[in-house]
Amino acid sequence: MAKIDKSKYTKEEYRQLREQKRLRKQQHAYEKNRAEVLKKYPDGVPNNILCLKHGQKYSSDYVNKLYNMVSRNITVPFTMHCITEDPDGIDPNINIIPLPKIPKDQNVNGWWYKPYIYSNDIPIEGTILYLDLDLVICSNIDKLFDFYPGKYCALRDFTRSMRPNWQKYNSSVIRFQKGQLDIVWTDFIKNPKAVIRKHFGDQDWLWEKTNGMAQYFPDPWIRSWKWEIRKDKRWKPGGTKGNRVLNTIEDVKPPEHCCIVAFHGDPNPHNCLDPYIVDNWK
Repeated sequence: MAKIDKSKYTKEEYRQLREQKRLRKQQHAYEKNRAEVLKKYPDGVPNNILCLKHGQKYSSDYVNKLYNMVSRNITVPFTMHCITEDPDGIDPNINIIPLPKIPKDQNVNGWWYKPYIYSNDIPIEGTILYLDLDLVICSNIDKLFDFYPGKYCALRDFTRSMRPNWQKYNSSVIRFQKGQLDIVWTDFIKNPKAVIRKHFGDQDWLWEKTNGMAQYFPDPWIRSWKWEIRKDKRWKPGGTKGNRVLNTIEDVKPPEHCCIVAFHGDPNPHNCLDPYIVDNWK
């Protein structure tokens, strides 16, 4: 690609042109990689489910229950992978991928390992459906693979329930092709500490790097349990952040077209006593 003549543009125009050039280069690399994958898999690109477990927030039980829920609610062939530093107790049917090596002084932990899922170096080939651990799958998820095949698909953040025109991403359910969003990782790993200092979470970084690129999954497919399914959103008195329990138990169910419910923030699924969650989170 021809070098951009910096003298012809304002600082902002030059920045935008550089970003466009980088995205074109990224797309070219993705198309080249996808062509190679298609040659290797003439009968179809492999389907992968990917999750991340780092630290003590979630146990191996969360990984295994996610695998069980996927297995009950999918008909397409798939391989499940878990990125983690601690594979102890994880179902042997789940492929373990070690965490990337990042210097400790960069303060990377928890969800800030998530940019690695987009890396072109991740040892997975084909389509990747990333799922957070704090989800409950409630019906068939084949459509998450069939929807706009080959395109990067994201979820509109649950702030939409309070601000209907909200467009930013939620990173709990994302689908992409291996290497398609490599820029999210390569730009992050240059200076993780600076990215973390600037952004509240990984989905804000994802929005900055891929704003406008994603096709949104339909809102009705993936719902917030506490904000979009339940009526009572109050907490039981006396709880602390990270361990709060909802004030009431509600016998509610997801709407017809909903295939996943999300438990962002509190409560986590193991702290929700609503009958539907108790019966399905297993």
